[in-house]
Amino acid sequence: MAAVRGVRWLTRALVAAPNPGAWRSLCTSAVAQAASRSQAEDVRVEGAFPVTMLPGDGVGPELMHAVKEVFKAASVPVEFQEHHLSEVQNMASEEKLEQVLSSMKENKVAIIGKIHTPMEYKGELASYDMRLRRKLDLFANVVHVKSLPGYKTRHNNLDLVIIREQTEGEYSSLEHESARGVIECLKIVTRTKSQRIAKFAFDYATKKGRSKVTAVHKANIMKLGDGLFLQCCEEVAELYPKIKFETMIIDNCCMQLVQNPYQFDVLVMPNLYGNIIDNLAAGLVGGAGVVPGESYSAEYAVFEMGARHPFAQAVGRNIANPTAMLLSASNMLRHLNLEHHSNMIADAVKKVIKVGKVRTRDMGGYSTTTDFIKSVIGHLHPYGG
Repeated sequence: MAAVRGVRWLTRALVAAPNPGAWRSLCTSAVAQAASRSQAEDVRVEGAFPVTMLPGDGVGPELMHAVKEVFKAASVPVEFQEHHLSEVQNMASEEKLEQVLSSMKENKVAIIGKIHTPMEYKGELASYDMRLRRKLDLFANVVHVKSLPGYKTRHNNLDLVIIREQTEGEYSSLEHESARGVIECLKIVTRTKSQRIAKFAFDYATKKGRSKVTAVHKANIMKLGDGLFLQCCEEVAELYPKIKFETMIIDNCCMQLVQNPYQFDVLVMPNLYGNIIDNLAAGLVGGAGVVPGESYSAEYAVFEMGARHPFAQAVGRNIANPTAMLLSASNMLRHLNLEHHSNMIADAVKKVIKVGKVRTRDMGGYSTTTDFIKSVIGHLHPYGG
C-alpha cells in the first residue's frame, strides 16, 4: 500500500491550486478495497494496481481489448475494473454515472475511450462525458504531440505539448433561447481556473525540462473573457523567469502550426481552442490513432486518446489503430511508477512502427488491429515479457 500511496507524485507536482499552501496540503489517500459492482466483472488480484476502465463508444472496446492483451502478455500488475457508460448504446443513466465516479474516486486512476456525445438535444445540455470530467474536476488535459520514428509525415521530429483547460469556457453547457430564433451560449472564464491551468502549464514545463510556454487566446475580440485568461497567464509567467513566455492569437496559431510547428514547445489555452488544436496537431504526426492524451485533477488521473474520436465507421472491422491507446496505457503505467512495464510497452509499439512491416490502414498499411497487437506482443520478448 505504501507503493500505491506514492504513485500520484506527477499529478501532485503538476496540479496547482491558486494558493500554494492549499496545494501542499493536498494528499492522495491510499486506494481503498474495491467494492464489487454489477457493471464490473472483476477478480481481485493480490498486489495489482486497481484501474477503472471505461471502453466508451466506437472502436473504444476494441482498443481496450488491445490494451488488455498486451498487458497480459507483459505481465503488467494492473487489475482493470471495467464499466460501461454510453449515450448512444442506451447505457447511460445517473446510476451508471455514479458507479463510474465511485470506481474512479476509489482507484484514482482510469483509462477511458471516447464517450460519444449525440448532437440531438434531449433536455440535458451537459453530456455524460462533460459531467464526468466536471465531477472529478479534471481541469487539465495534456496531449503530447510527438513524431514516431520510422513513420514519415509532412512534419517530422515534432515534439510539442498542448495543455487545455477543460472544465469551463465554451463548454459550460449554459445555453438558452432568449427570444424566438435567438440563442445565447455563455462562455465562462474565471480567474481561479485560468490561474490554475496557467500554473499547471508552467509547472509541467519546469518538470519536463521545456523552455517555452505559449498562451493561445482571442483577447483581441473577447476582450474581457479571453482578456482575463491572458492576464492570468501573464501574471503566472512572472513567477517562472527561466521559462520563456509568448502569446498568440488562436487563428494565427492554427496557421503557424501548419507552417512551422517547430517553434512551439508547450501551449496552454482555454477549452474550445484546445479541442481544435489537439486535433490539428494530431494530424501533423499521423492522426488520432497515434497521439495519446491524459487528464488531471488534484487527485485523479485519466488516460485516453489525445484526439477523441469514436471512429464509428471502423467498428467491428478489425482495422482500428491501437497505437494511441497503447501509448496512453504506457503513460498510465509510468504514473503508477511501473517504469519497467511502461518502457517495455512503449518501446514495443515504437519498434513495430519503426520496422514498418505492420501498419494499420490509417498509417498507409493493410494490417489489422489483431496483426498490430500480435506484433507488439512479439516485440515485448527482449524485455522478458
